[in-house]
Amino acid sequence: MNETSVPVHAPADTLEGMKVAIVGAGLVGGAAGYAMVLRGSCTELVLVDIDAERAHAEAADISHAAPVSHPVRVSSSGDDFGAVAGAAVVVVTAGANQKPGEDRLSLVGRNADIFRQIIPQIASAAPQAALLVASNPVDIMTALTAKLAPQASVLGSGTVLDSARFRSLLSIRAGVAPQNMHALVLGEHGESEVLAWSSASVGGIPLSQVLKVDQTLRSEVEQGTRQAAAQIIAGKGATNYGVGAALALITEAILKDRRAVLTVSGPSSYGPYLSLPRVVGAGGILRTLTPDLDPQELEALRHGAEVLTKAAQSLPELR
Repeated sequence: MNETSVPVHAPADTLEGMKVAIVGAGLVGGAAGYAMVLRGSCTELVLVDIDAERAHAEAADISHAAPVSHPVRVSSSGDDFGAVAGAAVVVVTAGANQKPGEDRLSLVGRNADIFRQIIPQIASAAPQAALLVASNPVDIMTALTAKLAPQASVLGSGTVLDSARFRSLLSIRAGVAPQNMHALVLGEHGESEVLAWSSASVGGIPLSQVLKVDQTLRSEVEQGTRQAAAQIIAGKGATNYGVGAALALITEAILKDRRAVLTVSGPSSYGPYLSLPRVVGAGGILRTLTPDLDPQELEALRHGAEVLTKAAQSLPELR
């Protein structure tokens, strides 16, 4: 496994009083904030949304979980981006939601317009913050954020949730805890994502020594991983709990300098922003790791990069 270095932004002075801001108090933003309180991810949380009433309601509801979980101070703001000042991490969930039958790439234009308005304001109010993007299509929105806030440390939630889905499905079949299943989803958070079967393992033991990895298993697990979001959206209108927990995990890795290896979205040698295993710690992405892939997986990853490159060219900032 090779590795490349990327610029590292300075961590906050201390790990006490860690403030997180979530811009976008919809289902994903609310779920992320709730997960952060339950996990004790931070000590202060502020929700910012143009719909001030919604932000206030979400913040109040989430704050009521603090007495029975962790003492996180929760507040809200309308469209006053001054509220994000002092945040070590700003999680951006604002944007249009994916509708039933709609793919993530179809959201490019709508969410780009929103980002052009909010990202410069966020970067101005919290210049030292790491910007964690979750809005879809997350790879392109992450790349756009990096253009709109060139001095900021930027990363996207990428395929952290996809990798969790992959691990969950494999762990059920292997009869082990998902925490002991190591399996990566790489590339686009979308239709062209790559399930890296060749590097999957159970507690360090190659997957093929634990399970019979035949075409039936591959088809079932790949379909379950790729179709998870569409099935959830068809049933309840949106996905929010899984991605909320993933955002809390990434945020903790940054705030607590955990040096966790997570498949977040960032710059790559393949061209556009996409997901690879990366070391995430204080300030954001510290290193990018390049796993050894079999020829078929490598070709699929390159294809995904081409898909993203083509979609990104619809935005003048990314041409």
